[in-house]
Amino acid sequence: MITAFIFFLHLLFILIIFTKKWQEENLATAFLNAGLIAILFTVGWSIAGIPTKYLINPEGFGLYYDRDAITLTLLCIAEYFFYRMYYPEYFKKATVPDTGK
Repeated sequence: MITAFIFFLHLLFILIIFTKKWQEENLATAFLNAGLIAILFTVGWSIAGIPTKYLINPEGFGLYYDRDAITLTLLCIAEYFFYRMYYPEYFKKATVPDTGK
C-alpha cells in the first residue's frame, strides 16, 4: 500500500513538472524533464536498495512497510532534496500580497 502511494506521488510529480515545463518552455523540454525524473527514480531505487538489502530483512517492519517500501521512502527523502535544488522555482513559499492596510 505504501509502495503504491509512493508510485502515485511520483506519477503526480511527473505530471506537474511535465505540465509546467510544457507551458513555460516547450514540449521537448517537458518530455526531457519527465524522462529525467523517471530515470532518477529507477536508478535511485536500485542504488537505495543496496544498503537496505543488507540491513533490513525482506519482511521489513510489518505487512505494509516491507523492505521495498523502506527503500522507496529513503529514495523519496533523497529525491526531495535533489528536486528542491533542481527545481527551486517550484518550491518557493507562497507570499500574501500586501494590501496596504
